[in-house]
Order: sequence, then structure tokens, then C-alpha cells
Amino acid sequence: METDSILSSPSGHPASERDAKALQFIEEMTRNADSVQQNVLAQILTRNAHTEYLEGLDLGGATERETFKAKVPIVTYEDLQPLIQRIANGDRSPILSAEPVSEFLTSSGTSAGERKLMPTIKEELDRRQLLYSLLMPVMNLYVKGLNEGKGLYFLFIKSETKTPGGLLARPVLTSYYKSHHFKNRPYDPYNVYTSPNEAILCPDSFQSMYTQMLCGLYEREQVLRVGAVFASGLLRAIRFLHLNWKQLANDIRTGSLSPKITDQGISECMLRISRPDPCLADFIEEECGKENWNGIITRIWPNTKYLDVIVTGAMAQYIPTLDYYSGGLPKACTMYASSECYFGLNLNPMTNPSQVSYTIMPNMAYFEFLPHSTSGFAPDSPPKLVDLADVEIGKEYELVITTYAGLYRYQVGDVLRVTGFHNSTPQFQFIRRKNVLLSIDSDKTDEAELQAAVENASKLLSEFNTSVVEYTSYADTKSIPGHYVIYWELLAKDSANSPSDSVLAQCCLSMEESLNSVYRQCRVSDNSIGPLEIRVVKNGTFEELMDYAISRGASINQYKVPRCVSFTPIMELLDSRVVSTHFSPSLPRWTPEPRH
Repeated sequence: METDSILSSPSGHPASERDAKALQFIEEMTRNADSVQQNVLAQILTRNAHTEYLEGLDLGGATERETFKAKVPIVTYEDLQPLIQRIANGDRSPILSAEPVSEFLTSSGTSAGERKLMPTIKEELDRRQLLYSLLMPVMNLYVKGLNEGKGLYFLFIKSETKTPGGLLARPVLTSYYKSHHFKNRPYDPYNVYTSPNEAILCPDSFQSMYTQMLCGLYEREQVLRVGAVFASGLLRAIRFLHLNWKQLANDIRTGSLSPKITDQGISECMLRISRPDPCLADFIEEECGKENWNGIITRIWPNTKYLDVIVTGAMAQYIPTLDYYSGGLPKACTMYASSECYFGLNLNPMTNPSQVSYTIMPNMAYFEFLPHSTSGFAPDSPPKLVDLADVEIGKEYELVITTYAGLYRYQVGDVLRVTGFHNSTPQFQFIRRKNVLLSIDSDKTDEAELQAAVENASKLLSEFNTSVVEYTSYADTKSIPGHYVIYWELLAKDSANSPSDSVLAQCCLSMEESLNSVYRQCRVSDNSIGPLEIRVVKNGTFEELMDYAISRGASINQYKVPRCVSFTPIMELLDSRVVSTHFSPSLPRWTPEPRH
């Protein structure tokens, strides 16, 4: 089998025998998607036949799809919460899974505002590790020579909690980084990190970031790729460098370690890494001391070939800022995963972020797809879910999963659009989380729509060399009529030429023009929504917002800026940082639909 011709990459052959095996595995799985899926479902149902949940559905040991689809309901987290709570409280009987629940994986705490507890079992770590093991063999087809240097990855753990029944509850990445799969990973020349495990595994995020940045600076010539989990995490690292470069340069000049670093594991491992390097210190002080940070990533790490960050979905808005700091380096989105399940990978990782499609690996779980137009179904007319191999190109679906760990026909909440097939396996573009962000009256504005409105409005700032680096929103219903409030943090690259009040007012109107016709009807015809307001906040405000969320238990790796806020302390924090407010100066365009 000629793997390189199947995964049609520009640069030819697998980098090693091990890569060839990994690529062959991808081919086998994707060629036989439907039979792999049948086997996965049969395995899950056979293994968990005597769980309380499945016995209660009267499957009678059946493992074929027809019975499964007829008897097992589609569920949300809320449906399962009482069962999950029993497990969390210490009930060890086989409720959802025949295998004992090994821990709970917490959602990031920023999707729909609540931390969800996802039960998992030990073998799921093997499944996650398998998906990770496929990423570099694919990347090596597109980028040569990654075995000749290192990756500067900013990776973090979160301190974990225990449920009343004594099970750990922690984010999926913390679970992975603390596992033997990660800590005792075999040496792989294609996957060497500058960050020592001691830094990644330090629960103090300042000490962890400081040490990872310090190691990355020491090895600046060795770094071939720079990454974090999400784009926002990489930008947080750049901001950290902005705030701490003087201390970092001083440590490098003297070969010492900042007194702020008190973690014993880090102190010991840095004895092997720290060395006095006055030339490097001079270089860092010169580069970081310049006012212009355009291309700072490639100035400091000149051999960087690409950024490894997720920039799909809500992360797309960071692309202009990443381009600014990296000089437009390619951005690789390598995989698609959540706390509930690792789904698949990007077989063309160097493609433009707007074109990214993920190929779902059919061995990871049993996947079904709810046609998105019918996702608001009534209980008495259940929708017809489509199997993985039967989705149609161009259509949008909501992802529904059945996992080895005991989720059955669980609605993940992600909306995906089918873009094509790799062999018999579909490829999907991530569209959005299925949730409405803003609503004042009959209007409903979702994340994708809000993002598009912000992007359109921010074009008015380009002539002032200013961009929107962060935003969030809320529906202000204290006034009558209520109105949308958008918080913007701006990056002005030329402070002498910043946008005026009238320009920012035009940005408000531009956002309104971009929103849906129901919103504009409410504004123009019904008078049920007031003028949209933009509140510009001080630089660093969204950094504070993240610190606040982390102090309340959100994960630094999985943190995503909430695109809509309603929690009073967060609102108070944002409002205390407002430097200017701007309102839409006129009504947006709206005309009634022609009546037939």
C-alpha cells in the first residue's frame, strides 16, 4: 500500500517505518468505516449489557444497530446527571459502564457556563494515546525535518478535585499529562519538547509558564514549532513574555532562576538547563525592548516552521493577532477532541484555517449524526439519526456519540458540516457549539453570527492599524428596550492614530447590519431592541477575566473566552475596566419579507 499517495501530501513518503504503520492504520480504519463502526457498537453493547442503564432499556443483549436505535433514547447531559451524581457520590455498581469509572473529566467550565462531570474508564487513555500517536506521522508528510529540532509547547495542568465518593475530577488534558502515557513516553525524535515535564506538571501556572518560556528561550535555535492547545493559550504566552522578558533575560544572563520559582521539581531540573548566556540575554533585551512586536515569534524563534494551535470555531478570531506576532506562519489544527471523547484528526494539517476539516476516526466511539434542521425535534416524533458513513456532503449535523465509557446516544452539542470524504469516512468542518448566545426579544444570535459581525465591524479599524484582540457580549435587559452590549479589547499598533468615537459608533452600526433579519426587525419595526453598544476595555482585561475563571476552577488549557457573559462578578470586572462606550448612531437596514 502506498500510503503517501493515499494521504495525498506534497512531500511524499512516510518519515519512518513507524509512521508508515500509523498511516496504514488510518487508511484501514477510514476505508472500512461502516464495518468498524458496527464492531465498535457491538463491543460497547456487549461489554456493557449488564449495566443498570442498558438493562433498563430492555435491549435483551442485542448488539445490532436497529434494536439499539429503536430502544436507546438520545440524551443530553441533564438527562444523565442523576446517574452521574450517584457515581460521583460513591456508587460503584455498574450504572453506565461495566468497567469501573476511573475518574471524571470536567468540561472547561466555559461552555454553557457549567462544569460537567464526564465519567471515564482507564482504557480510554489508550484510545486517546492512539489518536495522539497518529498526529506526527501525518504532519511529517507535510513538514520535513521535524526530528532535527524541538517543539516549544505551552502545556499546563490544573489542580484536581475529588468527588464526594473519592473519584478524581479534572480536565481531560490534566488527566493525560499526569498519566504514564505522557510522563513516561518513549523518546521520539519527532516529538521532543523544550518544556520539561516538571514545568508542565507544576500546578502553579505562573511558575509553569515562566519555566516553559525560559527553556524555550534557552533553546531558541532548536525550536521548529511553537504551540499551545488553543490559539488563546499561545497569545497568553506572548503576553507573558511581554510582561516578564526583563526577569527572563536577567536569569539567562546570570544562569540563575528567579526567586519567584519555588517549586522544588522545577528548581532541580533547571540546574541541568540554566547556564549564563550574556549574548542571548542581550538579544532578548534588544528584541523584546522594541515597541514593535510584529513577527516576535519568528524573531525570537527564527526556525519555526508552523504554529500548532486550534484556530477553528470560536478560536478563528485570534488568527489576525497570531499572524501579527508570527509574521503569518502557517497554523496547524491537528485534532478534534472534547472531554467526552477524542473524535478525529486533520489529515491536511497545513491547510488554511478556514478550510480545516477533521476526519473522524471510526474506532474511537460509535458516531451518529442528527440533521441540524431537525435538532429541535418534538418528543413524539424522534428524529432519524444518520450513521457515520451515510452523512451527505454540504449538510450540517449535530454530533451524537456512544462511548466505551458509558455514554449512549449522547448529544455533544457540536454542529459540524460535511466537507468531503477520505475513503469511506466523512470529513467535517467544525461550525459552532449549538447554543444561542444573545436574545433580547424574538431575536436569537449564535456564536458564529456574533463572530461574523465582530469581524465585519473590525474592518473599519484596519486603516487605524487597530484590531479587536478579544471580545465578549451580553444582553442588557436592565434598560427598556434591552440591547446588545459588546466588550472589545483593542490592539492599537499606532497609538498616535487610534480610531475616533465616530468610527467606533460606525462599528456598532456595522455589527447591527451583519446580524440576522429578526434582530434588525426588532430594532427597526418592533422597537423591541435598543441601539447596540460597544464598550472598549483596557488592555489586559481579558487576561484578568481568564485569571478569575481559573481561580474559580476553569482549566488553563481548556479555557475559552466566553462569547457571552451573564455572571455578575464577571460583568463587574468588565465594567470596571471600560475606557469608552459607543452606541449605534442610526437604525440598521431592514425591509419586510415580501408576503405571498
